[in-house]
Amino acid sequence: MIDYLKKFQLDGKTAFVVGGLGLIGREVSLAFASAGAKTIILDLNSEEGAAFTKELTRANYNAHFKLLDCANLDEIEINLSNLIYELNCPDIFINCSYPRTEDWGKNSFSEVTLETFRQNINIHMNSYVWLAHLMARNMVEAKKKGSIIQLGSIYGILGQDLSVYEGTDMKENMTYSVIKGGITSFTRQMASYYGKNNIRVNTLVPGGLLGHSAGKSDTQSPIFVDQYSKKTPLKRLGRPDEVASTALFLASDAASYITGSTIIVDGGWSSI
Repeated sequence: MIDYLKKFQLDGKTAFVVGGLGLIGREVSLAFASAGAKTIILDLNSEEGAAFTKELTRANYNAHFKLLDCANLDEIEINLSNLIYELNCPDIFINCSYPRTEDWGKNSFSEVTLETFRQNINIHMNSYVWLAHLMARNMVEAKKKGSIIQLGSIYGILGQDLSVYEGTDMKENMTYSVIKGGITSFTRQMASYYGKNNIRVNTLVPGGLLGHSAGKSDTQSPIFVDQYSKKTPLKRLGRPDEVASTALFLASDAASYITGSTIIVDGGWSSI
């Protein structure tokens, strides 16, 4: 008989988690490590990375932190190559990073400038695309049966419902929709091309999550939380661990026949 629980285990596998110290990335790192993967947390804050790694190690998980600036496109290829040379090519690659300019909060239609639009497209969408492209190449060379997971957003597949921002200082983000839509489309193209190499490529699409708002503050507006929740069938925002659980599924052999898919974790938001 098939051992179905074993399909969800990542024993003997190595996972790279880009943005592994972020809201979603931390939970993904914990999920992968708890499932048995050698988990490489890639991010910018060495002090925070060391503390998080120590926390995971105390729980007897195999976790390591390495510096990686995914927004530095001029050096991204050599930096990734050095990591692979040191740690070997991973079986699992997930990008949870959220690179953005300091004026990210001003990317609404009414405030965005061409310069900041171009910068954010470059450091966010282009870094996602190029890292996934480089990783797939390395997986092919290493003859890995790999899983690549890109982090999308419901606003990469749907327009933003502006009514949930009424009464807050939050606005729509023109640039974000372009970035996440582009990432989702590229995932399908990668899946089409790399299927012959047994490399699966999927987009994980979260809905609204409890946590800080990028480019705004560390706390969410209670007005936004209430208005968003009322429009969601499950009547609440999601949690980062709920996204991480889905990432674990996509990384594991339980999802061995899933590629090119857009897996939505949004409490039903996109269904109505």
